[in-house]
Amino acid sequence: MVLSPLPFLFPIAGAGLLDNKWQLAAASIAAIACLVCAFTLFRKPVVGKSFGVIASAGCYASAWPYILNDPFIALTATVLLISAVFALADFHIHFRRDRKNDHVSRCGQRAWWGNVMMPLVIVVHLLTKTQKTVFSPYALAVSILIAFILYVHWAFERRSKIRILLGVTGFTLIVVSYLVNGFTGIPSLALLLSLAVFLSFPRQKEPFEKKEHWWEILLSHPARILLTTFSGLCVVGTFLLSLPASTHDGSIKLVDASFTSVSAVCVTGLIVLDTPNDFTMFGQFCILLLIQLGGLGIMSITTVALHAMGRRLSLKQERLLTSMTDTDHKDLVHSLKTILRFTFIAEGIGAVILFFLFHAEGDSIGMAAWRGVFTAISAFCNAGFALQSDSLIPYQTNALVLHTVATLIIFGGMAPATSLLVPKWMSGKPTPIPAKIALVTTVILLVSGTFFMVAFEWDGVLSGLSVGDKIHNAWFQSVTLRTAGFNSVDIAAIVSPTFLIMVAFMFIGGSPGGTAGGVKTTTIGILAMTFWANITNSNDVVTQNRRIHSSTVYRAITIVVSGMIVWFMVVLMLQVTQQISARNLIFEATSAIGTVGLSTGATSLLDEIGKIIIIIAMFAGRIGPMTLFMFLSEEQSVSASRCPEEKISLT
Repeated sequence: MVLSPLPFLFPIAGAGLLDNKWQLAAASIAAIACLVCAFTLFRKPVVGKSFGVIASAGCYASAWPYILNDPFIALTATVLLISAVFALADFHIHFRRDRKNDHVSRCGQRAWWGNVMMPLVIVVHLLTKTQKTVFSPYALAVSILIAFILYVHWAFERRSKIRILLGVTGFTLIVVSYLVNGFTGIPSLALLLSLAVFLSFPRQKEPFEKKEHWWEILLSHPARILLTTFSGLCVVGTFLLSLPASTHDGSIKLVDASFTSVSAVCVTGLIVLDTPNDFTMFGQFCILLLIQLGGLGIMSITTVALHAMGRRLSLKQERLLTSMTDTDHKDLVHSLKTILRFTFIAEGIGAVILFFLFHAEGDSIGMAAWRGVFTAISAFCNAGFALQSDSLIPYQTNALVLHTVATLIIFGGMAPATSLLVPKWMSGKPTPIPAKIALVTTVILLVSGTFFMVAFEWDGVLSGLSVGDKIHNAWFQSVTLRTAGFNSVDIAAIVSPTFLIMVAFMFIGGSPGGTAGGVKTTTIGILAMTFWANITNSNDVVTQNRRIHSSTVYRAITIVVSGMIVWFMVVLMLQVTQQISARNLIFEATSAIGTVGLSTGATSLLDEIGKIIIIIAMFAGRIGPMTLFMFLSEEQSVSASRCPEEKISLT
């Protein structure tokens, strides 16, 4: 009911009122269909779904001029249309004995959903506020008033005098605001009133599932908490970066704010704006906060916060979180505290060292301190954001800066538990097999990357440097190209062999439990051991007198193949939509999916469609591998019967 006026927000005014009559007709059909859907969806689901699809299509048609003129709106509207159709197709009514279904509860459900939908209508109004027809402001007002009427009706049925007063007051303020200032101040006032109304709903969700808090709903479904927390953080970051105080110009495109927010939350480092020059101190602080929260993972912070509140996680929640954070199941909270402690200590030490190094390079005390903190957090979280327009190229002859940042990247790219085992492993003492695989694979990749960089770029991007600086920069690029995104040389000038090596290393990424992306070093290590076992005709994959279970090998193969499929799809979409060379697009796509952040210069050439594709790639690269791992880690039922084996020729 609240969404029914939404289609009237889209028609664009022409020379006369009826010049856009086809849009008004589409909007009218969509509004009527939306109302029919609202009244029939629960009574006659097939009819309700049909009218819901008609309403979605009509709304899409009424927004057609915006879709034609703005690629960002075109892609967003298309995704929303497809999502709405699939949501309606998947809608089912579930009956439960313990679920309240009385009149008051149904009124409460309508009021709650009406209040949730009202901000959506306001946001759409603000995004399409230019060139409105005469119906647009009234459509917004009708939507807001319907939401308040539903709330007042529920409060009246509940006989809650305070809520009746709140609803009537809100309704009155909307009317008075219109009489005094017209429609100018209604959106802002309605958002504030919506927040007040939302807070007035009962803590125990009487119309909904009872005795289940919102954090319990999230923690019982780890894939849901991943998607919800990261997407929520991206939305909050987009809002913060859209504020006038975040940029020197006082304005930023929504797609650019969203791109920067997702890049920071997903600790990627790809940028469409120059961080030190385009963003103010407030904007840089917001980016740094997003990097820190995205790097640590909202789950770790939430778990420790719930523990501090005195709430204990269930065994199921602990088991799921241990698989997601690579911690010890026996003492999850202690392990998560260790993660936070290790993170802040490492970042603090790195910030102090970089402060003195930047100050020695000529920065003032304040600038050196800020750059030290920003670079240390960005490096440890493997984000790649820098407060220098050309990253760390100005420090390519300062070995201490390069090695300090490289050390932070290495330890941030591994799980804290693995990082703390490095001294034990280097002394030759026995270490757990997962940690050893990660460490050995990391060392092999770092050394081989340095060798290839020196061999292929000695007279290339490393030319002009001394022998020592060439080795330092080759090592630094070997460290950063898999995870972080900092660069001390011109990446756009690399030769083709280096390009291939970089693409492969970016796809591999860092280690499990760290802040890096990619398919992970342990996955590649397992596949390498499987390859060696096969060419030596060994029946099992064995390391340290322990056999690697076949299910682990299958999971490794699944992760790599799924990563390749996503990579191919992203490259294909970029090739179709962007007028940029294939070499640059392949590098850009791999960097985004691996959450690396290196670029050959294609980021600044992307149009809005390209930016959205890279946003999706960065989000999928950060969320996808973890979600897939949880899906593969779920308990599987084992059948007592076994099917006959079939031999298939592979040669």
